[in-house]
Amino acid sequence: MTDQLSQVFAALADPTRRDMVARLADGDATVGRLAEPYDVSVQAVSKHLKVLEDAGLVSRGRKAQTRPVHLEAEVLDLMTAWIERYRRRAEERFARLDAVLAEMDAPEQQETPQKKKDAS
Repeated sequence: MTDQLSQVFAALADPTRRDMVARLADGDATVGRLAEPYDVSVQAVSKHLKVLEDAGLVSRGRKAQTRPVHLEAEVLDLMTAWIERYRRRAEERFARLDAVLAEMDAPEQQETPQKKKDAS
């Protein structure tokens, strides 16, 4: 069984599904409305939505005779937390690298005035 984070990343690997998620961030939409900008059948859009639904990114409700698709934004928080942890680690490594480079550069700056004095 695949964990939810892997399912979410796999679902968002497809550009059409990423676009659907972006559009759903603006508000709920029906399958027909989601299908409008794509040159694919409503059935193909439904298959994309099934992948998003299995990953927990969207849910389908019932409103009168329509079944609006709703973005489950809290699942994006799961991804954000995972990405943020590794972003912080990378920033820490860059900060250490900056410190090492600054230390390496500092002796050169100190030697430069002395070398000028010795050359005189």
